[in-house]
Amino acid sequence: MTRPVREVVVADPAALAACCAHLEQCPRLGLDTEFVGERSYHPELCLVQVATETALYLIDPFAFDSLDAFWKFVVSPTHLVVVHAGREEVRLCHVAFGQAPARLFDLQIAAGLVGLPYPMGHGPLVYQVLGERLAKSETLTEWGKRPLTPEQIRYAFDDVRHLLALQERLQERLERLGRMDWATEEFQRLTCQATPETPSLEAVGEKWRRLRGANALGRRSWAILRELYVWREKAALQSNRPPRAVVRDDLLVDIAQRPVQSPRDLRVIRGLAHRYLDEIYAAVERGRAVPADQCPKPLEREQDAPQLGPVVQVVQAALVDFATKHSLAPNLVAGNQDIKALVRAFQQGTIERAATSLVKGWRAAFVLPHLLAILQGRRSLRVADLDRADPFDYAECDST
Repeated sequence: MTRPVREVVVADPAALAACCAHLEQCPRLGLDTEFVGERSYHPELCLVQVATETALYLIDPFAFDSLDAFWKFVVSPTHLVVVHAGREEVRLCHVAFGQAPARLFDLQIAAGLVGLPYPMGHGPLVYQVLGERLAKSETLTEWGKRPLTPEQIRYAFDDVRHLLALQERLQERLERLGRMDWATEEFQRLTCQATPETPSLEAVGEKWRRLRGANALGRRSWAILRELYVWREKAALQSNRPPRAVVRDDLLVDIAQRPVQSPRDLRVIRGLAHRYLDEIYAAVERGRAVPADQCPKPLEREQDAPQLGPVVQVVQAALVDFATKHSLAPNLVAGNQDIKALVRAFQQGTIERAATSLVKGWRAAFVLPHLLAILQGRRSLRVADLDRADPFDYAECDST
């Protein structure tokens, strides 16, 4: 049964003070947010939804100059913050208050660690675990408009109504399986990934390679494109605009391969804001100054031998089977790129430096030995029963 709770809309200082006084007495809270992400670099916070054992709150951020009095509870180590797919909640908290939640419990991750599908939406998770159906009618609503409609308010309350009950059920399963340490590791990983970094070559990593047309460039143009990408991120952050509103992706790729000799040469590019010409040219010059041996190289996967493909498929199948046998969501354990990185590193003898989460934490302790045994030929697999969700059986191979 759902606990009876008070439902409170917080839109004035007195209501916020009462909400915070209540939260001070609560060791855990459920958190969700509604935001608009298309118009700015960081999402624009439009609504904060909070659940405790006895109350639900909708906090209107437009009614306050600051919500620091609230965020201090979210980041406090005395409070467990329960979220579902909480990447944006962590990010918004960090942007607003400069800190991330100290203790996080993500329901979507927890569900994957006890064998439920990953990633699972909020409504299906509520039904799967609690047997209750949620109406999802406001997912595309405009949360930035006021006043909120009765339908929006009902939807917003429902989005946090079941968070604490879900956390109780999933934590029970995690403890029964002895996986709370795994969950804590995953929650910390989510927090790190969701915390915004100041744009830099290190923070940007290989994201610039995802731009359409980037793969066709040479190494020098890649160095220029990388510098342009970092500059655009910084400019977007400074102006709080979406990066593509500063300079379009296709223009970055076009500039990276042009023989630009001065900011004036950039004026002929249609759609390029002239106020950025000097900064763009400076980024081009930084790319040109990168020593030849330090220019980006083709990714390893672009040079893989043909035989790696079938091996990756076998290891991927073995991982799915292993995860299913042990009540884990395969997609949470590893993705296809993780498997490719593992097989590639095994071939090169660099497992300890493999660019995959499979060589870290609980995955390295629990999953990696099984996959390495297959790669090393110490363990064979056969199709045992096609009617099973985990159709393979394994046998240890004679080392002689």
